[in-house]
Amino acid sequence: MMRCFEHWFGPYPFYRDGFKLVETPHLGMEHQGAIAYGNGFRNGYRGTDLSGTGRGLEWDFIIIHESAHEWFANNVTAAESGDLWIHESFASYAESLYTECLTGSKEAGAEYVIGTRSRITNERPIIGDYGVNDQGPGDKYYKGGNLLHTLRQLVEDDERWRQALRGLNREFRHQAVSTAQVEAYLSEATGIPLAEFFQQYLRTAQVPALEVRREGARLRYRWADVVPGFDMPVRVAVGDGHMEWIHPTREWKRMDAPAGAPLKLDPNFYVVVREPTER
Repeated sequence: MMRCFEHWFGPYPFYRDGFKLVETPHLGMEHQGAIAYGNGFRNGYRGTDLSGTGRGLEWDFIIIHESAHEWFANNVTAAESGDLWIHESFASYAESLYTECLTGSKEAGAEYVIGTRSRITNERPIIGDYGVNDQGPGDKYYKGGNLLHTLRQLVEDDERWRQALRGLNREFRHQAVSTAQVEAYLSEATGIPLAEFFQQYLRTAQVPALEVRREGARLRYRWADVVPGFDMPVRVAVGDGHMEWIHPTREWKRMDAPAGAPLKLDPNFYVVVREPTER
């Protein structure tokens, strides 16, 4: 676990403190240098796979999730309770990275994080109300993990993505930070303008909808349920073709497609595909 997290997030932030797991009567908590552990020495979360894929039963949830907080929570700390997604989204995403490390399979890690989408409710935005001790909804865990997994696809360079995650822990080492600081850093580190991306996934409860309409030998497509300026590219395949990038906006675009060939979305992107609700 330590080798995996140091690979992705950088050196363990508290070598002078050491690292300990302390058995407790409660389930667990990310105390700096001494993770509280009460998962009963079982794989999964109390013996349950939260992803529904079987991948979550290959490791002990509390050890992995709470230990990831040594980097995101104990090292890089949210200055405001409304920004606790900085703790929980990254720790939840770490579960899929550990699955990838454990199995040696990038696809296994993706399978895990995609599986957790069944637990997302989208009842309210991930970011809580500021100034009133609002820690945000439970979606800060797995919706947050999936937005980071989606961002990895946009970067399209795993080494650059790894260096961005390590850079967060280096740039904000032992600091309390805001969402704005994290957004700005990731935009710079990835080289991608991410203002609308974060506005959509952190500050609305809507999942971007790729609307697709068939017109003979063409497909029309556009984004719906998105903030102004949202233009995230995604990978799709038409029929049995190879995955390729398209660049939807809120305006209709067209692409050639054999009659009857469906459009398939790369499942690594946390979006939905549907027929248009209006013309």
